[in-house]
This record gives sequence, C-alpha cells and structure tokens, in this order.
Amino acid sequence: MGSAVFYLSKEGETLDEIVWRHYDAGIRGAIEIVIEANRGIAALGPILPVGTRVLLPEIEEPKKAESLRLWD
Repeated sequence: MGSAVFYLSKEGETLDEIVWRHYDAGIRGAIEIVIEANRGIAALGPILPVGTRVLLPEIEEPKKAESLRLWD
C-alpha cells in the first residue's frame, strides 16, 4: 500500500470518506486503525474542520483465504 501519509481535510469532508478514498474503497478495520493513529479526531465530530491533519498509516491488506472445494 505504501508508506504513511498526512492528509489535510477539505470543506465538508468526513473521516470515513477520506479513509474510503485513500484505501481504495476500504479495507476492513481501516477506520478504526486511522482513529487509533489520530487520537482525539473522533471528538471533532462527523464533518472534520477544514485543514484537519489526518495521519493515514500504512495498512497491509489481509491475505485472501484460499477456497476449499468439497466436490469436483
């Protein structure tokens, strides 16, 4: 996925929207990881103030489980 980056929020943006875009339509648990990396950001409310600095850490995508075929 790359290295951690900082993002400055724009007018009307939510953290969910930023995370969704940055991590290509979402990685399960990404929002929780970003909130953990940005202590206190949840207290800012659903719409972030303009210019809020958001750390978007590197998140490894989980490996896909191999499928098991019961019948051929």
